[in-house]
Amino acid sequence: MFEVMVGAKRRRLRLAFLYGVSILLVVFILFPFYWVFRSSLMGEEDLFSRPIVWLTRHPTLDNYRYVFTGEIPTSYQVKGLMRSRVSQETRYILGALKNSTVVAVSVTLVNLIFGTPAAYVFARMRFRGSLRVYQFILMSRLLPAVAIAIPYYLIIKWVGLLDTYLGLILVYSAITLPFSVWYLTLYFRSVPASMEEAGLVDGCTRLQALRFVLAPVAAPGITAAAAFAFMAVYNEFLFGLMLTQTIKSRTMPVLIAGISTNPDVSYALLCVCITLAIIPPVILALLLRQYITRGLLTTISK
Repeated sequence: MFEVMVGAKRRRLRLAFLYGVSILLVVFILFPFYWVFRSSLMGEEDLFSRPIVWLTRHPTLDNYRYVFTGEIPTSYQVKGLMRSRVSQETRYILGALKNSTVVAVSVTLVNLIFGTPAAYVFARMRFRGSLRVYQFILMSRLLPAVAIAIPYYLIIKWVGLLDTYLGLILVYSAITLPFSVWYLTLYFRSVPASMEEAGLVDGCTRLQALRFVLAPVAAPGITAAAAFAFMAVYNEFLFGLMLTQTIKSRTMPVLIAGISTNPDVSYALLCVCITLAIIPPVILALLLRQYITRGLLTTISK
């Protein structure tokens, strides 16, 4: 009886410990998002008030209105901080978000159009040199970005594609395609070959078997690969910094980094930019979470 009571007590303690760790982990992950969003709804004076205001009693959309319309928040005018605290660069965040989204979506499509057939070939076919080519693709993915940044910059400058979507799309496609090919190759190998062989027996070509038989079955893996490519490009900083010269052509990470390093930055407006930048990835994760989870689990289990 005593041993049963001790065992039950240990289970309760273990369960309480797991709940405590889980709560701490959730707070650790979500607190920065809460802080940024809460700061975006406050004036500069409230932002730096002491003691710290955890929940603003007078939330305002003036900071968002300035970013969208250019109307100066009244709190800056009243305190005479209009010239010293309003970061005018934040007005370019919408254009930077557009640049990042256009480039990320384009690179994602390139990964799907070229990466999917390439992965199918490596997963299903054997030809002379296929192993060496596959190993080369894996090795190219392991190169540090800074090692190839200068050559890519010189090439893009030489062909006159600096400050253009095409220049960014070409470089980002070259960077993300190896991972997409490797990931989809593993995923395709997890799908029984007998499924597409049945299609080949019925008269399908290899391309038709990929499109009508294998692709629907491998939809979670393809979706996960697309999500990885999108996020890798959307958040990329180094090449965005090197390949864009003007503020209107900056991508989101480059613009926000430039604003945040300004010693005279308005932190409330900076938080507005960060909040707006978070929205597309959150929407993507909510829409594709089931596909991404299934794709990751299938690949990891192999």
